[in-house]
Amino acid sequence: MTEPSYTVLFLCTGNSARSIFGEAILNREGGSRFRAFSAGSQPSGRVHPYAVDLLRRLNHPVEGLRSKNWNEFASTSSPSLDFVFTVCDDAAREVCPIWPGQPMSAHWSVPDPVTVEGTEAERRLAYAEAYRMLKNRIAAFTSLPVASLDRLSLKNKLDEIGKS
Repeated sequence: MTEPSYTVLFLCTGNSARSIFGEAILNREGGSRFRAFSAGSQPSGRVHPYAVDLLRRLNHPVEGLRSKNWNEFASTSSPSLDFVFTVCDDAAREVCPIWPGQPMSAHWSVPDPVTVEGTEAERRLAYAEAYRMLKNRIAAFTSLPVASLDRLSLKNKLDEIGKS
């Protein structure tokens, strides 16, 4: 019997680092069970070079990663979404579009590495920490028996992951 496949959208305001990390991590770690995308409410128009550099160093494919507006995922021609995860507090407070497929959502707050000031090493460390937080949460998410959980149980588990 074939396991179901799930489509996931990671959101943050600028779509330049955290949501991009979510997309890249889940597309690699989720195997054939998950297909991930990312978007922003006010996309910066570019993926931050530190984010691209970190993903490359960790052997993630970076071709095709781009900063895009969340409206790309709000039309009837968009992929039907199963899950939407906000990874920044600003995006979590914004009024989101109506997503096709009525996906389940959760907020997984991750500090914004783009706003960190300091030495280059300190700034790069902030990117590595954001990546680590998302990788741990995605590992917990991909280990869930999604198909066998009822909606309320699944929602509770997703919220718990966001608090970890």
